[in-house]
Amino acid sequence: MRNSIITSIIGVLLICISCNKKSSDKIPVKPTLLFKSGFESDVYIDNTAYQDSEDYRYIKGTDNETGFSWPVNILGASESALHYIDDDNHQAVSSAIQTVIGHNGDSTKVLYCKEHYNINVTQCPYEILNIQEGTKDLYVKYWIKTDSASLFQPDMWRAIFEYKTRDYNENSNKGFRLIAFIYTDNDGIPYWHWQGDKNPENPVWEIDNRTVPVPVNEWFLTEFYWHWSESDDGRALWKVNGQIIGDHYGPTTRNSRPVDFIILTQIYGNANPKYQWIDDIEIWSGIPE
Repeated sequence: MRNSIITSIIGVLLICISCNKKSSDKIPVKPTLLFKSGFESDVYIDNTAYQDSEDYRYIKGTDNETGFSWPVNILGASESALHYIDDDNHQAVSSAIQTVIGHNGDSTKVLYCKEHYNINVTQCPYEILNIQEGTKDLYVKYWIKTDSASLFQPDMWRAIFEYKTRDYNENSNKGFRLIAFIYTDNDGIPYWHWQGDKNPENPVWEIDNRTVPVPVNEWFLTEFYWHWSESDDGRALWKVNGQIIGDHYGPTTRNSRPVDFIILTQIYGNANPKYQWIDDIEIWSGIPE
């Protein structure tokens, strides 16, 4: 009798432990808002040319509507800024905080960038730099409006977003890049291209989407999410106006390299002149509910 009672008690305890474990395993980790800004209040571009800064220009100030301050410092990042590259003393590329009519029809402040002409690899990305926690999930969304003229030139491209892991370059062949493009075909019809690669000439995977229309001279919402992994559980998702452009399952890095820096916004490509407006940026630790 006594043995029977002891056996019953042990059984109940094991069931309780098992139930508690399963219950805790099912509790999802709620995504956290890491950054949010629409360039409102006293947000501005500091055009000071700091010595040895590789021609970076820092966006500064606090967006009082959201409470977040620039520069972006997610994932332990520091010194994040606009990066002028092959800019011909800021003649080839220009940036400004402008007041325009936004995606909801109201007056709003935005980041405006224009590439007037190309010298070599002329561009002006906003780079989230010196990331210390580059093995974590991230979700980014913002509103963007691009020009129409550059999108109808035959066989052209422009990049709008990317990240690179440590050791990504054309020579090391160790790192990984995730990048979002707008391409045009031989008839000048624009379409989306989503790619992960070892270097620009060696895609690990790539997705073309000619089904979801490329908005012309109008605001659209773009969303990016990735689960950092070198295994099959990796994921790289891109949406435009709620429609999936590409949803890749598989490695989102190579050789276990962490994400080194994120090009949050980008104006870069071979069709010029081109310009764009960016507004209402949000960055989360996962896909928000």
